[in-house]
Amino acid sequence: MEIGIIGSGYVGSTLAGHLTDLGYKVIIANSRGPESLAEVAEKTGATPVTVEQAAAAKDIVIVAVPPTAMEKLPVEILSASQAIIIDTGNYYPARDGANVNLKNGLTDSEWAAKVLGHPVIKAFNNILSTSLASKSKTEGSPDRIALSVAGDKEEHKQTVQALINEMGFDAIDGGSLSGSWRQQPGTPAYCHDLDKEALTAALQEADVSKRAQS
Repeated sequence: MEIGIIGSGYVGSTLAGHLTDLGYKVIIANSRGPESLAEVAEKTGATPVTVEQAAAAKDIVIVAVPPTAMEKLPVEILSASQAIIIDTGNYYPARDGANVNLKNGLTDSEWAAKVLGHPVIKAFNNILSTSLASKSKTEGSPDRIALSVAGDKEEHKQTVQALINEMGFDAIDGGSLSGSWRQQPGTPAYCHDLDKEALTAALQEADVSKRAQS
């Protein structure tokens, strides 16, 4: 499986390391160009490429950039892609500024799907990068951290859940993309290293009035 990662920050580079360790072909890009990624490549085993090349990855494209960078991505490539596109980002008003689309009720990943012209899966946004890097466990281990996966294409969600399990975390179905606010900042499911049962309960307890963009 070929996996492209756009964004080489903590989340993007950590995912690159996990995925190359699993034997996948991983290509990674950032806005500064492949020449800036020598250290990331050495650390993770991923191959540095341009953003356009990462966007054209055959099987999965992971978008690990803040919302302010979303509209700068190669939309013409992503909108025509046959790959699963995963959005890992979170919208923080204090960092990202006002977004009228989100104020009007869209979740950040619904907005991302609209910008990219392609369905997206929301995943990897509700775990600290340090936990993602160091707290994976074999399947069946006690206190294994769970991640929720939201989206509107069932087969895409199942593929991403299987990938998360391979990486050393449990995965649960987080519902539709419109409900992905339940795993965003300001909710009980956000960055608390919960196991499968606790994360399921946290998603159900989420209060829409406490979303970070409210």
